[in-house]
Amino acid sequence: MERRDRKTQILSILAKSVRRIVEEEVPDFEKLQEIRLRAGQPVRVIMGNEEAVLPKKNGPHITTKEEVRETMDYISHYSMYAYENELRQGFLTVEGGHRVGVAGKVIMDQEKVKNIQYISSVNIRVSHEVIGCADDLLPYITKNRQVCHTLIISPPGCGKTTIIRDLIRQISDGNQYVKGCSVGVVDERSELGGCYLGIAQNHLGTRTDILDCCPKAEGMIMLIRSMSPQVIAVDEIGTSEDIHAIEYAMQCGCKLIASVHGLDMDEATKKPVLGELIRRRMFERYVVLSSEKHPGEIRAIYDERGSVLCRN
Repeated sequence: MERRDRKTQILSILAKSVRRIVEEEVPDFEKLQEIRLRAGQPVRVIMGNEEAVLPKKNGPHITTKEEVRETMDYISHYSMYAYENELRQGFLTVEGGHRVGVAGKVIMDQEKVKNIQYISSVNIRVSHEVIGCADDLLPYITKNRQVCHTLIISPPGCGKTTIIRDLIRQISDGNQYVKGCSVGVVDERSELGGCYLGIAQNHLGTRTDILDCCPKAEGMIMLIRSMSPQVIAVDEIGTSEDIHAIEYAMQCGCKLIASVHGLDMDEATKKPVLGELIRRRMFERYVVLSSEKHPGEIRAIYDERGSVLCRN
C-alpha cells in the first residue's frame, strides 16, 4: 500500500472539527512539530519551535471530550482494546512514525500500569527525519571503515535521537566511511524506527533489524542471540541493566551506538555504573551535543582517553 504524505497522515487522525481548523491554520506541515488536544482547553500547535493557539483569529477553539474521543477512535481504528499494550506505555505510534502521547485515568494491576482510560489529553508529535544530519559526525566515529563504540551525550531536545537515526541508516547502507553492516536496533519507545504495524516508518537502512517496544537490556541480548548484529543501537540508556547489557554486547564483539542524557563528559562520568565503563575506556568515542545554534549541533567529540578530536 502506498504511503500517504505527512499532511494526510496527520489530518486523518484528527476529529473532523479539529481537522478543518488545523488544515486551514497550518500553512506548512513540514514545520509542524506538535498538536495538543486537551479536553476543555484550546487547541495548541508548535510550528518551527513557536507555540500557537488555533484558530489565531476569532478566538481559540476549545477542545471537547467528544473531539478527544473521536480522535482516539481514528488513531486506534475504533479498537482501543487492540492497542492496550501500547497504551500502558502512554503512547501509540501511527502511520508515518508519528507518536501520539495520551493522558487520562490510569488503571493499575499489581502495582503496574495496565491501561489508560477516560483519555483527556492527546499530544501528536510529528515525526521528522533529517537525512544526512550525521554526515559531519561519521568521519570521527569510524576507523578503517569500522564503527567505533560511540556514546552520544546530550541534554533533552538537542537532536540526539534524530542523529542516531541517521547514523543507523548510514551504517546499515554503508558509504565511504563505513562498510555496510547488519544493525540491530532496540527501539523501546518507538522513536528511532517509528514502527507502525511492525514496519519502520523511518529510513533505517537495508541491513537493519528492529525490536520495537522492547526493553533495552532484554532487547540487546535477544538481538545478539537471534540476529547476530555487527552494530547495536539504543537510545537513552540509564539503568544498571542497560549498562550491563551494553558491556555484554561489547564482549560479544558488537559495536555500540548509544545515547545518554547529560550536559558534558564530566556529568556522564559521574553517573552510576556508566561512569565505570567510561573510566575503563570501553567507549572509543564520545559525542557531546548542544542546541545553541540548532538541534543536533556537535559541541565536542572525544576519544576513549578524553582527548578532544573536534570542538565547536
